[in-house]
Amino acid sequence: VQLQASGGGLVQAGGSLRLSCAASGRTFSINRMDWYRQTPGKQREVVATITRGDGTNYADSVKGRFTISRDSAKNMMYLQMNSLKPEDTAVYYCNAWTFDGQNYWGQGTLVTVSS
Repeated sequence: VQLQASGGGLVQAGGSLRLSCAASGRTFSINRMDWYRQTPGKQREVVATITRGDGTNYADSVKGRFTISRDSAKNMMYLQMNSLKPEDTAVYYCNAWTFDGQNYWGQGTLVTVSS
């Protein structure tokens, strides 16, 4: 499985961005996908999760502001980020777990929220 994240950029506080993650390869084997983020000096943290059955889960810090979704026909996953805050500034990564426990990471995309 290969993952390609895109959509990061610079936005003012209160603004919105949509991140995209394109999956290729053995996409039929993907059971769950996540968005993670990481800031310098901190551990990577999970932001949102979506399962193959479209169940979702969010970190408390983004609930009500971020929405994870996927388009299985296009092998795409998205993260709609609204009401962005400076503390959302991070490198965002997409991640996938397969049914047999393999884990795959995409390259990061930088989101910068200015105050």
